[in-house]
Amino acid sequence: MIFDYQMIWENLPLYWGGVLVTVKILLISLAVGLSLALPLALMRVSKSPWVNFPAWLYTYVIRGTPMLVQLFLIYYGLAQFEFIRDSFMWPYFSSATFCACLAFAINTSAYTAEILAGSLKATPPGEIEAAKAMGMSRAKLYRRILLPSALRRALPQYSNEVIMMLHTTSLASIVTLIDITGAARTVSSQYYMPFEAFITAGLFYLALTFILVRLFKLAERRWLAYMAPRKG
Repeated sequence: MIFDYQMIWENLPLYWGGVLVTVKILLISLAVGLSLALPLALMRVSKSPWVNFPAWLYTYVIRGTPMLVQLFLIYYGLAQFEFIRDSFMWPYFSSATFCACLAFAINTSAYTAEILAGSLKATPPGEIEAAKAMGMSRAKLYRRILLPSALRRALPQYSNEVIMMLHTTSLASIVTLIDITGAARTVSSQYYMPFEAFITAGLFYLALTFILVRLFKLAERRWLAYMAPRKG
């Protein structure tokens, strides 16, 4: 078997377009997901069951169901309700891009909330006691101490979530979006060369993963340097 480089070269513009769609969906999903995860994480560490339980139920349901099912429920399922079709939201829910970003954002918000909640619970007691000794209010304690500290410690776990979300965006091709996987499916169906088409897609995902890993390594080196063992 000979790898057809010429065919791949001719279709590189399609793949580059798919890269842009993938990165766009990833960034929007992560931004919305993180903004949802912050209040959810605060709810998860609350001692009040009325506050904690709704957040726990949300993360349990989202993490306990497949991403593909969630995407289908939003893109295909909501269309069956007449009040959705007649509402001002229908132009959004009829958009594959909006539905994919919404589904991915909901999914990553649940995982990110649990990551942040774990980091908040792991905050050293000394940091809290020092803040209280300085007379900080509860709101200022979270804003100045707990959240910044938790976000820094969560970086290694969150980097894994971001990479998993990058790979999850490949499901967007199922709802007609031409992302990297969608480009590979298009090339495969046109030329009947699935090996070349999907190997090329895999290389693009590998390159994006490498970039993300390097960016998070740089972030960890900057913001987690104080946790590194001291050189004797």
